[in-house]
Amino acid sequence: MRKSTTYFAFLTGLTLCVMLTAVDASLRQKGVDNDLQLRSQLVEDLGLTDLALFTEARYTRHLSQADLHTAFQDHPMGMEHFPSGSLVLPPRHLLQPASKREN
Repeated sequence: MRKSTTYFAFLTGLTLCVMLTAVDASLRQKGVDNDLQLRSQLVEDLGLTDLALFTEARYTRHLSQADLHTAFQDHPMGMEHFPSGSLVLPPRHLLQPASKREN
């Protein structure tokens, strides 16, 4: 068997897999709409508030409810233990120059 025949057979197989994935996604979409409505009702009934963006550190789970000093639980110059802490920006008032903060 030639290498080009093997390549085109492989490429055809991958194309078929992509097409089957698209068909599967469209079939599953019908059930998702009903599930989304049920979940929305559950969130409303339970009174859930914030979305947990990260699962690692407790100070990155709910940014609106974070204790600002828990990141320094070991010591202020301690290295960040969790990668998600480096993805979260500091509050806006800390990003402004000192001259603008005093006014």
